[in-house]
Amino acid sequence: MLLVEDEENLQEVIKLNLEMEGYEVVSVGNGSDAIKAFKEQRFNIVVLDIMLPSMDGLQVCEQIRLENTETPVLFLTAKDSAQDRVLGLKKGADDYLTKPFNLEELLLRVNVLVRRSLKGTEQEHDLNVYSFGNNKVNFVTFEAECMKGTINLTKKEVKLLKLLIDRKNQVVSREQILQSVWGYDVYPSTRTIDNFILSFRKYFEQDPKNPVFFHSVRGVGYRYIEK
Repeated sequence: MLLVEDEENLQEVIKLNLEMEGYEVVSVGNGSDAIKAFKEQRFNIVVLDIMLPSMDGLQVCEQIRLENTETPVLFLTAKDSAQDRVLGLKKGADDYLTKPFNLEELLLRVNVLVRRSLKGTEQEHDLNVYSFGNNKVNFVTFEAECMKGTINLTKKEVKLLKLLIDRKNQVVSREQILQSVWGYDVYPSTRTIDNFILSFRKYFEQDPKNPVFFHSVRGVGYRYIEK
């Protein structure tokens, strides 16, 4: 992924959060460096500020589109008028997010654009299917191959499983799980989430009483550990 943002603090925050989502990020602070980086490497998305030194984001997008019409471009900018949006899309952008923005929304939009660009490719399959130990999970079909054979997971099981795997080796708080899996319409008890973790251990652990992958962190949250 190519991130083009001249505000250093914001660039660091965005890069860190994208890397936590599993993306490899090359970040630059001006238009000329963006063009140079794009010519030298292959990226699956460009997150591009419009107001940049040396060459603005609109010019960068035009240059990118002369060489590549497939890589998604997401404009990230303080320019928020309807005219600015239309101009950005005319220059070849796929999406347009105005500052100040919600970080979670940015991550979701990036994910949507990347998945759309990979549709039908081997990379899409790699994104949708995850293997660990002797287990394999398909996040699209909700099927899992595990200790019990082939099983069908529920939508919430898949959401929680993907959240934990995406944050592998990190503790995921109960609040994060509430927002990502249940939303804030329903407040499950800690015991409810514990029961999901217990189910994962029964499905995927060799010895559910001595889990290798799925752990509860008392008073904090839950963690998937990749071996």
